[in-house]
Amino acid sequence: MNVISKSAILMVQISSGTVSSLYNLLQPLVSQFLPSSLSVPLAVLIAIVIFAIALSIFFSIFAYVFGWLERKLIARAQSRHGPTYVGKWGFLQNLADLVKLVAKENIIPDEADQPLFQMMIPLMVATFVLALAFIPFTPNFVAINSTIAAVVVFLLFAFVPLLVFLSGWTSGNKFGSIAAQRSVVMLLSYEIPLILVVAAVAMVSGGFSFLSIVNAQQSGLWYFIIMPIGAVLFFIVMIAETERPPFDIREADSELIAGWLTDIPAPYYSLVLLLDYIRMLAGVLLIAILFFGGWLGPSFLPPFAWLMIKVVIITLFIMVIRATTVRMRLDRLIRLGWVYMMPLAVLNLFITFVLFIK
Repeated sequence: MNVISKSAILMVQISSGTVSSLYNLLQPLVSQFLPSSLSVPLAVLIAIVIFAIALSIFFSIFAYVFGWLERKLIARAQSRHGPTYVGKWGFLQNLADLVKLVAKENIIPDEADQPLFQMMIPLMVATFVLALAFIPFTPNFVAINSTIAAVVVFLLFAFVPLLVFLSGWTSGNKFGSIAAQRSVVMLLSYEIPLILVVAAVAMVSGGFSFLSIVNAQQSGLWYFIIMPIGAVLFFIVMIAETERPPFDIREADSELIAGWLTDIPAPYYSLVLLLDYIRMLAGVLLIAILFFGGWLGPSFLPPFAWLMIKVVIITLFIMVIRATTVRMRLDRLIRLGWVYMMPLAVLNLFITFVLFIK
């Protein structure tokens, strides 16, 4: 189950412990009914499908639970009730909203480039789901373990501004197009600080593999301790990359209605809600893995439990930020990215090199 490709520059190794384990369980069963020429690829396919279903169930549960929790938390912060009547504590309100959105008519604007317009949101969801496939939840529970996993994940993140721009531009709505350009400008402003911080982490850990990054923190010195500037910068960048407050300029309703989502029909908007929490899950997992030791912790809890504890704490903190901050103006967001975060990211890279590499 290992595929190794070599080049003159580096060796890239790709493997999957989880899929391999599922394959080892399934292949003897399948081989009883089919010849080896068919049983091997079929067992691999079934193993991949099983893992994909498990991953889909996980991020769907995450999106539902934390979507409900965020609505309750924001309501409490603003002295409102929030979801209350549908189910115990209003827990089924999200399900009712989902049914309502899916049941509505799928209306596409006449001026939209319909094939491209309808592709953008599913492509965004697929991009972040593919990114999650490279992010390990434990040393063994990972779809694609690669020596350059971090590079691949942040390369996928780099496609998001293009997809956002195309989503607004293909809608045929000037508000959607202008809002998409605003979002793209903001996202691009934070790409370079993101790359510089990840480069500093890779220098200390000795590679771009998430497993090696977590293993390098086994000494107890999590990276948020040895590079606090980088940890703070990465946290801010992840909030910006997921377009959450105070970076939610797509929701600037006073001048741009709902931004690049203005013309999104209701069924697709249900995908947008899922997309927001998939993006947040990916960002929170990266924060936990790169700076808080990932699944590392005392042995009285399993590795997955430690990762989830860190994910929950970081997610709640991000929710509190949404409930207590206001949207920043675009010029201030860009100024923050280029004037403050860029020099700090360079400084973090320099300090890391001097203290830990030189």
